[in-house]
Amino acid sequence: MTREHRLTQIFIKLADTLVAEFDLVDFLGMLAEATVELIDVQAAGLMLADDNGVLHVMASSDDQTELLELFELQQNEGPCPECFRTGVPVVNVDLQDWPQFAEAAAAGGFTSAHAVPLRLRGQVIGAVNLFRTSRGPLTGEDIALAQALADMATIGLLHERELRGRQELAEQLQHALNSRIVIEQAKGMLAERTGLSLPDAFTAMRSYARGRGCGLTAVARSVLDGTLQSSALLTR
Repeated sequence: MTREHRLTQIFIKLADTLVAEFDLVDFLGMLAEATVELIDVQAAGLMLADDNGVLHVMASSDDQTELLELFELQQNEGPCPECFRTGVPVVNVDLQDWPQFAEAAAAGGFTSAHAVPLRLRGQVIGAVNLFRTSRGPLTGEDIALAQALADMATIGLLHERELRGRQELAEQLQHALNSRIVIEQAKGMLAERTGLSLPDAFTAMRSYARGRGCGLTAVARSVLDGTLQSSALLTR
């Protein structure tokens, strides 16, 4: 499959937020995965802001990236918070502008970090973190593609919120944060029962959800309450 064909598929998925089983956590996770797949970066993560302008980590391509994003929020420094505040991409900058973040990024194996805003016109609802382990600047083509993916996701999110009754951002975020807790609990339970690693347990649940056309959170709840057997997930 060509990159152009894959990009078309992903744009369609990002635009289609009106499915009955729309799951915000799964949607943002898919965006993080697509970013790593299509752009010359090794990891990606997403933050969304609540009604008070407070950022929350909502998705990441791996656990190491999530820890680094949480560090950004704790220290309130790094490309993602800066990108959210300014509403413009933060790319190919010297990480030493944020010394504590630069040290944490290096400890995680990353040599550079970038961010593009989740924005529509003047409305900025979050930002996408981009992390690289290789040296050299992020190309103009990759920056443009990263922003295009972020823009498409933002349009989809705002459209979904509008058509579902102008749901308050705080309510949507709280539901997503609660879903993340459920998914983490189910991931741990599945890993303990099957001997899978935590990333593989998450992949198994996500593959099952996508194969059945249902939400990742619903699958996680079924794992926790025992209505979905581990063997079914391993079979997929």
